[in-house]
Amino acid sequence: MSAIVESANGRDVQPPDKYEVPFGSNSIRLSGWEWVIAAIVCLALFFALPKLWTRTEKFEPEPDYRLPYQLSSDYWLYNRYCCWAGPRYDTFVVGDSVVWGHYVPQDHTLSHYLNQNAGRNQFANMGIDGIHPAAMTGLLKYYGRAISGKNVILHLNPLWMSSPKHDLQTDKEFRFNHPTLVPQFIPKIPCYKDPYSRRIFIAAERYAAFFSWTSHLKILYFEGMDLPAWTLEHPCENPLRAISLEPPASTDDSLNERASWTQRGMAQQDFAWVELETSLQWRFFRQAVELLRDRGNTVFVLVGPFNEHIFKQESRNSYQTMKEGIEAWFRQNRIAYYMPEALPSQLYHDASHPSAEGYAMLAKQLFENPPFQSAILKQH
Repeated sequence: MSAIVESANGRDVQPPDKYEVPFGSNSIRLSGWEWVIAAIVCLALFFALPKLWTRTEKFEPEPDYRLPYQLSSDYWLYNRYCCWAGPRYDTFVVGDSVVWGHYVPQDHTLSHYLNQNAGRNQFANMGIDGIHPAAMTGLLKYYGRAISGKNVILHLNPLWMSSPKHDLQTDKEFRFNHPTLVPQFIPKIPCYKDPYSRRIFIAAERYAAFFSWTSHLKILYFEGMDLPAWTLEHPCENPLRAISLEPPASTDDSLNERASWTQRGMAQQDFAWVELETSLQWRFFRQAVELLRDRGNTVFVLVGPFNEHIFKQESRNSYQTMKEGIEAWFRQNRIAYYMPEALPSQLYHDASHPSAEGYAMLAKQLFENPPFQSAILKQH
């Protein structure tokens, strides 16, 4: 039996639960076709926005350009730089801070002096500060697809094999450079302990330009924070005004260091070199070489030159053994390479970074090296 409710004016009304509610709590509901149209629009924006952004945001690299230090993790911009440099440069110089030029201005890097020897802008500085071989392989695989059919000078910095920690072999967790570029699942990296939920997102970001583009916006305009976090830190600022549409210049004068390693008071050291057979970084470096060759690139490997003056005798012997193993692999796989002698001691800022004069000397040595002439210069 239905209940009757008497209103204040004496009329009988049905209780509230008997009313027909056609739209519930939402003021707008979409039909099936409207949902399809909305999904198409969202997908179009998902794929189109990163491409449209390249037409909006200014990007006109100057000669000797290098990715700004504060944008070292902006892999979307790195990909854009690769696409921009492809038709303009014959040779890409790829590597870590030694290629990037950590202690020197952008017009005193290895690529600068190579261009000076060539008499034209032939060599592009594609180095990223702190990029070790495990991360470099991921960088080339997912964000360096435009490096195809080119000449590539690939730098191998032995520093990344100078201890089990640098080689990522330790079981204890520690924060290393560029973790989003290393394999997230297979092969397993013992010291990498990020939760699987984050790893899944990182893996998705590599294949969807939209996600790496949003990371670009956060790094460049919002101090690495997402929009809600940024607005909490800047409650009185308009986030749209933070988007200047102009990436910063690649000049990083604050990193310049003129003192040599001895002037800085660095002592000779013992390095706990890992075995090549068990080295993760060496394994990933070989993968990077094979990846570049599979894309039709001519690969020339530059090893070091490491600051051997900083070694104690036992480290020197172990390092020599490791170099012999590296050289044997290059010869076995017919890879052109140059393994120069150490530069004069005063031309190093630390264990692996040359001074501007050291870069100039190294570039000159490369141009006089027959395998370099054959692999890189003969085509031009």
